[in-house]
Amino acid sequence: MYYVYLLKSKITGKLYFGYTTNLKVRFNQHNGHEVKSTSPYTPWELLYYEAYSTKELAHDRENKLKYFGKAYGQLKKRVGL
Repeated sequence: MYYVYLLKSKITGKLYFGYTTNLKVRFNQHNGHEVKSTSPYTPWELLYYEAYSTKELAHDRENKLKYFGKAYGQLKKRVGL
């Protein structure tokens, strides 16, 4: 399984999207300062995730959330932001 996830910084409120095969490990990497792009905004909370059967589907969804405002806006509404 592949997971697309949404994190929110507990310090700044910054949102971050990513995808992974192991959500628990990846979440711990984000909070353990092991990911350069998210390290300054630690600690993170997991707001949302979706599961996909293939890497391609997960990657496509992540890209839509990152680069297409409508998909991003719909997800923000879904999670109450």
